[in-house]
Amino acid sequence: MSIAFVLINTDLGEGTDVEKALGEIPEVKQVYGVYGVYDFVVRLEADTMQKLKDVITTKIRRLNHVRSTLTMIVVD
Repeated sequence: MSIAFVLINTDLGEGTDVEKALGEIPEVKQVYGVYGVYDFVVRLEADTMQKLKDVITTKIRRLNHVRSTLTMIVVD
């Protein structure tokens, strides 16, 4: 099982729409709204590292109102 945390920055005032869209992605296990530079911290789980990469690049980064992401892959 591959796990990653993705920090997401959204357009101002669009967090609700992004949070709803994230909840519809099966690999997204938890979504935390946070204060600071980023708006959300998301926990992803997938069977392979390649699947994680695909989810991040084709599903999360392409969501409307997602401005930027920072991905941290869990190594342990």
